[in-house]
Amino acid sequence: MLYLPREEGQGLVEYALILVLIAIVVIVILTTLGGVINNVFSNVVSGLGPGN
Repeated sequence: MLYLPREEGQGLVEYALILVLIAIVVIVILTTLGGVINNVFSNVVSGLGPGN
């Protein structure tokens, strides 16, 4: 009988590694641009405030 390797576990590990890599990239982008994004939202909120 021929040995047929099972690859379901390997595919699952590859998907998990891709998801971890994407999460790391998103965290790095958010920490880098966090101040800029915060300023944009602050300007929008102050523009929508009752004084305007």
